[in-house]
Amino acid sequence: MCGRFTQAAPGKTIAELFRLPSVPDLAPRYNIAPTQDVAAVREAAAGGRELAALHWGLLPAWARERSVAARMINARAETLADKPAFRAAFRWRRCLVVADGFYEWQRLGGRAQPHFIGFADGRPFGLAGLWERWPGDGSGPVESCTIVTTAANEVVAPLHGRMPAILDPGEFALWLDPEVRDPEVLRPLLRPHAVAAMRAYPVSPLVNDPSHDLAACRDPLAAG
Repeated sequence: MCGRFTQAAPGKTIAELFRLPSVPDLAPRYNIAPTQDVAAVREAAAGGRELAALHWGLLPAWARERSVAARMINARAETLADKPAFRAAFRWRRCLVVADGFYEWQRLGGRAQPHFIGFADGRPFGLAGLWERWPGDGSGPVESCTIVTTAANEVVAPLHGRMPAILDPGEFALWLDPEVRDPEVLRPLLRPHAVAAMRAYPVSPLVNDPSHDLAACRDPLAAG
């Protein structure tokens, strides 16, 4: 599962990593939660890549009400091609959710200890995502997304059995290519990320409240 993540990298770094045509103006975010808008890279209708603000929680076109999105913040990689909520987007509307870390909670007795997971050098990365355009409920269309999850690697496994599918930069083009629609070509990208250079460490319970969007949310927890 991926229920909270961060994106605090400079716009220039993001533009270079995702090969965007311009530098985005993004405020740093340290506690991104479901139902909020997130920054995602996708193929533009006119060609090339664009950065879009997408509602986190997928709203399929056939959804009757917006509340459906809260149940679709994640999509399991193993069933994307079969689940009615995800199979069309898997073939036609893939994106990369921009992140530089994510949180997971470890059960310790009667409490849950939050941990921050990312790369040791702090570099941003792309999470495999799907997006949809919902016609709306009278207030206009809504563009939304879900984050694809896969089995946890050795860094995340002590905390949770699932992790977001992190793609390497060399895989971005294939994932975003609108001409690629074969699930068998795409599935190999959705594997647990290699553990090299990844790290996880406990952080303050400050992150438990999504209203706390502070750099301190991902500071290492002081010993003792």
